[in-house]
Amino acid sequence: MGTGDVGNPIIKGRHVTKEYRSADGRITCALAGVDVEFYEGQITLLIGPSGCGKTTLLNIIAGFEQASSGTVTERGETITAPHPRRGVIFQDPNLFPWLTVWENLMFGPEVRGEDRAVAGERAATLLGMVGLTKFRDHLPHQLSGGMRHRIAIIRTLANAPDILLADEPFTALDEHTRRKIQHDFYDIVERTKKTVIFVTHNIEEAIYLADRMVVMSPSPGRIKQIVDIDLPRPRDILDLKFNEYRSLLFNLITPDVVED
Repeated sequence: MGTGDVGNPIIKGRHVTKEYRSADGRITCALAGVDVEFYEGQITLLIGPSGCGKTTLLNIIAGFEQASSGTVTERGETITAPHPRRGVIFQDPNLFPWLTVWENLMFGPEVRGEDRAVAGERAATLLGMVGLTKFRDHLPHQLSGGMRHRIAIIRTLANAPDILLADEPFTALDEHTRRKIQHDFYDIVERTKKTVIFVTHNIEEAIYLADRMVVMSPSPGRIKQIVDIDLPRPRDILDLKFNEYRSLLFNLITPDVVED
């Protein structure tokens, strides 16, 4: 992955606007004329202050919501509904509590009617990647928070999506666990060669993970700046250039933060 010759975009948004109407008829504009592209094999982070429309844009890409105007396409086809090609990782792991780890991983492929042997081989490989093979018969409540997040990541990958969409999936974790999961997440993505669109408000997380950052401004959401992250991996958060990116992002985002 990287920021070099990335070819044609896999996801393209053109003039994307999203408005919400309240019960009393008031209209709130969450996104206003957004033009954005996401490239195959890259990790792109959507970042900006609360209320900038990051999650709204991700939901439109996922097919959970429709733009009020404009279009979002995947490989030239307009996105109108969710599709297995686009796997979503949510803030909460949302594992089925009555199913074992293995049953959680196999649930999606079985619902889609995929060959059980093929799906099982993929699930076993993914469990090995995150070092949780011996926990395959455990129920979610028997796992630590970090383990549940690892399983949530590979459960999405068990469905063999082309694109991973992640909505602040590590927000609830403590700092030590969060850094470990970030490392594991990148390792999994690198090994499986997935395209990733990842929402965060955490500047350090964005720099640690991203090949490219889409910085958004609030009320209504627009693209403020695109930032390519030219840092070797693994990334050191104490590195001088890492901190230069931190300052750049801080200065881009902080003026848009509205105090209560």
